[in-house]
Amino acid sequence: MSVSIRGASGSLTRQSLMVAGFCLLADTLAFSYEGARVYPAVSFWCLLAGIALVDAALASAARLSGVVAFAQATLAVAGALALPGGGPLPDTNDAGMLIAAYRAGAWLNGRPAVLALLYLAAGSIGARTLGATTDLTEWRTIVLGAVKEALLAWLVGRYTTARGAHIAELEQRAVRERENARHALADAIAGERSAIARDLHDVIAHHVSAIGVHAGAARLGLSTKEVSPVSTALTAVETSSRAALLDLRRLLDFLHDSPAEGARQPGLSDLDELIHLVSAAGLETDLSIRGAPQKLDGSLDIAVYRVVQEILTNALRHGDGHVDITLDYGSSSITVTAVNPIAVPKRPVEDSPHRGLEGINSRAGMFNGFASYGPVHGGTDWKTTVTFSMDGT
Repeated sequence: MSVSIRGASGSLTRQSLMVAGFCLLADTLAFSYEGARVYPAVSFWCLLAGIALVDAALASAARLSGVVAFAQATLAVAGALALPGGGPLPDTNDAGMLIAAYRAGAWLNGRPAVLALLYLAAGSIGARTLGATTDLTEWRTIVLGAVKEALLAWLVGRYTTARGAHIAELEQRAVRERENARHALADAIAGERSAIARDLHDVIAHHVSAIGVHAGAARLGLSTKEVSPVSTALTAVETSSRAALLDLRRLLDFLHDSPAEGARQPGLSDLDELIHLVSAAGLETDLSIRGAPQKLDGSLDIAVYRVVQEILTNALRHGDGHVDITLDYGSSSITVTAVNPIAVPKRPVEDSPHRGLEGINSRAGMFNGFASYGPVHGGTDWKTTVTFSMDGT
């Protein structure tokens, strides 16, 4: 931003110098051509030096526009007073008068702007009357000269400034409209997420709760002294339904952007609980840790946990009751490897959508990682390997 401002300031300075330079050139050439024939040598050179000074002042700061206008008006009157014996008034600083009037109109406001206009109008009128170069009965000519040399350029300056302010206001309005549109889009997305959360709650939470309640009722209907595979399975269903509801509530809080105080997404520190849960459902899990365990960033920790959860779910659905999982901590990556036997009646169908595996791929890709999976050992086992980058490379 500061570079852009310096660039714009430099451009304005160059343009100001260029305007002052061309104005000085025009006035000095015109005065040299006409003034040399009518002014004495001393007056001619003094006026020429004055033209150079007041026109060079046109490149000065905007706050000096009133002073510059006064100097231009004074020089115009001096040129008329120095004219010997009346006669037609040669061009002295006509271009400087116009530019000074424009500067005053464009860069000054209120009383200073009006005073600058009065200086220039008085200079134009004084140059025609004090030097007796125009008959006072020709008052229309005197007034029109002031209008042309001062008022019109001053009005153009005012118009330019007003137009610039109007364009700036339009640009600010466009920025505000874009900002409002962005907020409206964010609100619409938030509303859609709330609608999705509401639908998830209404459609899924109700059914999962009912599954847990019915499983609990069925378990209570069994003999309390009887320990059977049925009671164990019902207990697992109850536990799983409660875990599913907890996860669902976390997701709903995330979609609402209002996580409950103290609530958090599960991470690798919750692996023991997850393994206990799937063990209760009948999946024997052996977990191995290699390397020096490291504390992962929050989002990466959640992603690795979700991948392990998906692997266990797949092993539970398609496996043969056992899975070996290894967490391998490297210097800049962590790799999850899982191998489980494939139950013969549950061999994966080639045209199945594999949404769980796609989710694993997607989570790994978010952290510049990669995943590979497929049958090994002649198709008797299924191996999944997922590597996450811990440093974003």
